[in-house]
Amino acid sequence: MFKDIIVGITPTGIDDFAVKAAAEFARKFEANLYLVHVAGMAQGWGSVERLEPSGETAKLKDQIDGMYGEVLRDIPNSQIMVVPGIPHNELLRLARKKNADLVVMGPHTKEYEEKRSKMWGMAGSTLERVSQKARCPVMVVHKDVVCKEPLFENILIATDFSDQAECAVSYGAQMARQYKARLTVMHVADLEAEKDKLTARLESEYGPRLSGLENCSYEVCTGQPPMEILKTSQNLHADLVIMAHHSKEQDPEKAFMGSTVVQVALNAPSPTMSVNRYFDLRCGLMYDQTGNVMEADSAKV
Repeated sequence: MFKDIIVGITPTGIDDFAVKAAAEFARKFEANLYLVHVAGMAQGWGSVERLEPSGETAKLKDQIDGMYGEVLRDIPNSQIMVVPGIPHNELLRLARKKNADLVVMGPHTKEYEEKRSKMWGMAGSTLERVSQKARCPVMVVHKDVVCKEPLFENILIATDFSDQAECAVSYGAQMARQYKARLTVMHVADLEAEKDKLTARLESEYGPRLSGLENCSYEVCTGQPPMEILKTSQNLHADLVIMAHHSKEQDPEKAFMGSTVVQVALNAPSPTMSVNRYFDLRCGLMYDQTGNVMEADSAKV
């Protein structure tokens, strides 16, 4: 299913769970795996151009190899990369270059644990920006992931009826078909009185895309979106939460602090996947945007 996987890492060890999960996926699907650290920001803007000539990138690569070399030992198509630049720009550029079908990230900031204890849902801007702009799905992993068979049995999709959320629903439907998983599509409403109307809207808008799924349901609740999504995820024992990452905020700092996806991702017991564009699973069966099976040579990514 996943053929080219990129993991954004730092040399701090905070991304251990993300690396281990990506390594498990790479073994399971015989995928290409790239562990990528973008250096330069910690050393200062003026030093970006001299990192490679000075040998700093080689030292960082050796350090990361010491951390994760054993994890990658039995993955033949794995590579550790250290590149200079701005983290989110370089990760996005590499994902495009490799035509990646999955980017895996941890909290991606060494201050994560300290800040999280002070402010619920705090996250690094690299995670925020990659999740928002990536052309392929981005999976955030901050806890141990059990690579079982089937890989996903219980998938939760949270939607706000945006165009990006429609892409997330389509991708989640593909995954549910591939794994014969139980699928729940949920929406968080502002008012209790709107629940029946919005449940009907979920069925009307997404029903055609979910046709043929044996175990599919819709749920509408009221409250704060991050809290309600987390609560529903726990109640359903979801092993994957899929959302779309977008923001109406023009101020990037407000968007960063208020991101529902990031708040859910850093607190959910399961991995959280951000999907903002139509993207097909690389598996035996491919599906169009309405959930119909496509011929292999006509499927587009």
